[in-house]
Amino acid sequence: MKRYLLPLFCAGLLVASDARAQAHFVLHNARLYTADPAQPQAEALAVRGDRILMVGSDAALLEAYPDAERRDAGGRAVIPGLIDAHAHLMGQGLAMLQVDLVGTASKAEILERAQAFAATLPEGAWLTGRGWDQNDWPEKTFPTRADLDAAFPTRPVWLRRIDGHAAWANTAALRAVGLEKRDAMDDPEGGKIVRDEAGDPTGVFVDAAMDIVGAVVPPQSPAALAQALQLAIGEAKRYGLTGIHDAGVGLEEVAGYRQAIDAGQFDLRVYALIGGRGETFDHFCENGPLLDYGGKLTVRAVKFYIDGALGSRGAALLEDYSDDPGNQGLLMRTPDTFTDDVRRALECGFQVNTHAIGDRGNRVTLDAYEAAMQQAGRTLGRHRIEHAQIVALNDIPRFAALGVIASMQPTHATSDMYWAEDRVGPDRAQGAYAWRKFLDAGARLAFGSDFPVEQVNPLLGFYAAVTRQDAKGWPEGGWLPEERLTREEALRAFTLDAAYAAFQENELGSLTPGKLADFAILSRDIMTIPPEEILETKVVATYLGGKKVYGE
Repeated sequence: MKRYLLPLFCAGLLVASDARAQAHFVLHNARLYTADPAQPQAEALAVRGDRILMVGSDAALLEAYPDAERRDAGGRAVIPGLIDAHAHLMGQGLAMLQVDLVGTASKAEILERAQAFAATLPEGAWLTGRGWDQNDWPEKTFPTRADLDAAFPTRPVWLRRIDGHAAWANTAALRAVGLEKRDAMDDPEGGKIVRDEAGDPTGVFVDAAMDIVGAVVPPQSPAALAQALQLAIGEAKRYGLTGIHDAGVGLEEVAGYRQAIDAGQFDLRVYALIGGRGETFDHFCENGPLLDYGGKLTVRAVKFYIDGALGSRGAALLEDYSDDPGNQGLLMRTPDTFTDDVRRALECGFQVNTHAIGDRGNRVTLDAYEAAMQQAGRTLGRHRIEHAQIVALNDIPRFAALGVIASMQPTHATSDMYWAEDRVGPDRAQGAYAWRKFLDAGARLAFGSDFPVEQVNPLLGFYAAVTRQDAKGWPEGGWLPEERLTREEALRAFTLDAAYAAFQENELGSLTPGKLADFAILSRDIMTIPPEEILETKVVATYLGGKKVYGE
């Protein structure tokens, strides 16, 4: 049974209702940024078991718990355990077992990395990888299978774009699905097979079309899946993450997570979103949610897709792409079908989270939420739109009016800012990655990274949120600088409001007595140092439930 310890305020201290119990340790000589509006800053905290007992000054806590172990923070900054409100845990782990194409600046560099990785594979095994982005290449156009065929004439190759919304195959991979000729297959709903002037597939598949080849890629072994999970958890701990909202899981992942929890090998709290309609959706609809399994895993939400991604021009827009006349992107579902999906999810008692990037995708999602909630009456609430990257200005106030959370990823803005205005033009860009407009309209933000689309490190997102600049400080003053956040707002979006987005704000998200003792100790004070130094900050230690899970 959970213990909800009510915090009390007295003499400048926040204390739990059972604060007279002996603490196991006191972390002192710290600069605590609590994300708790009742006491935003402090010097020390006391922990008993997996809970925080007291937060306050060094003198008060050391006097209150004279027999507790003393742990000196060395004057460092301490923040609540960071929560990534949108990430792909197994996607990160599996990416670490494939060829890494992130940061490649040309097709030649991709081939170099791919050939080096292929040398480690058995003969005939598929070569898989992720991370290419044609926007970073000199020509900025989609590649073709011919680019891969010379290096890999017989080995099937399947390389996912960095955003996961397009993939690139060679001819050997197309041969595996009988898709070498123009008449072999039509485009599926919500997807596009890119073709040349003669109508033949070029080797690039967008959104739903990726399933054509993806379905025949050999699955990873159970041992590889277990290894991938541990690699991903290790990366999360290294960067001060104690919580992940895992955006799209199935029964296989849930079973793997439970097995790792039972084995004591799961140093993370995961709020898992079911990956759309299907077997997993039906299972939890019929059997009810999985709540706080082992204190580490909750499944009570579903994630849908309404459109694609901006980088591959699959995000659904209200008007044509500015740099691709005649193209308004892709809707994964018709509005009526999507509304039925949302209504069914509400009937099952799920929180609904929808991937929507373009302004049309966001409007269709808001319309569906509004219609379904009106028909369903009272629902679980706290429904979310994942990404909300390009939103019509008159739709932004609807988030607050409908109680919809904007689950956004700050590093998407600083990754996309080099070409985003080319896609949508300056007028629509006013609703692009518009964090300040959302907050000013009364909406709540929950921040994440979308890793492995972006890097795991949440401090990169914190930096992006407060500067809207890249690591070199470009552009001066920030891209659309009016959308920058204060450091306090950015920290809250990665902690307390991310916890709120998972119905966990009473347990997580702030350094408050009675809550779980999840926190990170940083090498620098990200709340006061010059912005460029944020990127140089390291995590000294990560604590999960009062236990150090990372650091010496």
